[in-house]
Amino acid sequence: MMHPSNIASHLPTIAKLQPDTLAVAVQKSGQQYTYRQLDEASDAIANGLLKAGIGKGVRIVLMVTPGLDFFALVFALFKIGAVMVAVDPGMGIKNLGKCLTEAEPEVFIGSRKAHLARRLLGWARKTIRTNIIVDPGFMPKFFYGRQCKSLADIKQQGFNEHETGSQNITNHTQADDMAAILFTSGSTGIPKGVIYTHANFNAQVLALKNLYDIQPGEVDLSTFPLFALFAPAMGMTSIVPDMDFTRPGSVNPEVIFSAIEHYQVTTMFASPALLNRIGRYGEQHLKKLPNMKRVLSAGAPVPAKVMKRIADMLNGNTQVFTPYGATEALPVSSIGSNEVLGSTCHETEKGKGVCVGVPVENIDLKIINVTDDTITDWHDELILDPFVIGEIVVRGPQVTKAYYARQRATEMAKIFDPAGGFYHRMGDTGYLDEQGRLWFCGRLTHRVVTDRETLFTIPCEGIFNTHPEIFRTALVGIDSNEQTIPVICVELEQESKDADKEIISTELLKISAQFEQTKNIHHVLFHPAFPVDIRHNAKIGREKLAVWAENEITGRKFT
Repeated sequence: MMHPSNIASHLPTIAKLQPDTLAVAVQKSGQQYTYRQLDEASDAIANGLLKAGIGKGVRIVLMVTPGLDFFALVFALFKIGAVMVAVDPGMGIKNLGKCLTEAEPEVFIGSRKAHLARRLLGWARKTIRTNIIVDPGFMPKFFYGRQCKSLADIKQQGFNEHETGSQNITNHTQADDMAAILFTSGSTGIPKGVIYTHANFNAQVLALKNLYDIQPGEVDLSTFPLFALFAPAMGMTSIVPDMDFTRPGSVNPEVIFSAIEHYQVTTMFASPALLNRIGRYGEQHLKKLPNMKRVLSAGAPVPAKVMKRIADMLNGNTQVFTPYGATEALPVSSIGSNEVLGSTCHETEKGKGVCVGVPVENIDLKIINVTDDTITDWHDELILDPFVIGEIVVRGPQVTKAYYARQRATEMAKIFDPAGGFYHRMGDTGYLDEQGRLWFCGRLTHRVVTDRETLFTIPCEGIFNTHPEIFRTALVGIDSNEQTIPVICVELEQESKDADKEIISTELLKISAQFEQTKNIHHVLFHPAFPVDIRHNAKIGREKLAVWAENEITGRKFT
């Protein structure tokens, strides 16, 4: 019997309760696994890996396209107590190489394309001792380098084993054992490897299940692969849509609606950029989503107009929920579209920030003084009063404790409590209102500090975003004559790209002059398309925008 501390223990439990229920279905190929088949396939891979000498504590890079093999592999790695190293191919070749070297993996499991990149770019060549190919195709095995195996061979060896070797390992899984290293998106710097324990994953599954009343037998369309892993652990069918997971903002809406209708999807997790695409399509084609029980979105604040388009397609009892959190801690808080569209979005337009709801059960959330320095020990004097903007810190079972091989980053992000436990510094700013709701005000590193005030991005942008011809804005600070000047960068709606920018600029400055937060912003720049993160296509690359804005205003060339 598998140890209940192991996150993979959910799979055999559900496989016994509902063996013939669909666990995973791939829209493009039509391939599918029932829960029994997924459990058996992951058992076979687990046993085959053990036979190959790959077991507990071994760090394994997984670069496989979402599909049947992806799900079976992830649960197999968890079952044997290995450590899954998950990197986002969209983080860029340079960062990807650094992350893989930093994680010191011993095994690389990937597609033919991933192995080709590994060989050509020399990823983690000093530590990788075994390579496993998911789709060997026409390439000779010697091309893949050191001890090379195919997943098919691994699986077959596992099926041939009469004794379930994976149980010998998982019986010894402890809650605090490392289960995965998940890398952050790197939107504000070099990606960091977040250490996930089995306890962290279990806490996340429980929190999401309770928060959104997710029931076994539901159907999930997850457009973010890592989030998709939670579906089988909660007894849901996971539908893998036909899309490029590194470009959610470019998804074909027809494909998404087709998957929702064909598989009778009840839950969807999507980035704000993807929701914007399907929301516009749905509005134009009068689409409805009658079977949907909830839509979840994270990665960046969801604009109210995007939320409204989706909410208008849902039935009266269904909402769009935006859980707030990060790779290091998720979920932290949550709010539904009824509350946002009914009240809080109007406050956002007045520069109050974006309300992300009350903290979820088991999360202890505080707002502390803003500082760029390390905070070694926790003390209550750090806590700010309601309505005062500061840094958000959290503690709870789903909050991760450290970064892998990043001692300095861990010291900067964690505040250890002499009484026990620790707080994680989210690196985000915000405040609590009188109802205990959290209002998000932007990244700590994105605040613009001038000689007269500190400006926070989200409150300022909320005011400028009220202009009907604006898609989104971004506040940045530029250096000029030894002073920091606030600049608002503007991306227009697609249909307004040819509008008179001088008129819009004048209108924006009239709007901003009415509010304390924005009255000292006098520079408006129009950008054709903001740089955004690859993972969600929604987090604005303000660092790149700041360089561009400085060049535009001062006339200096890029260096």
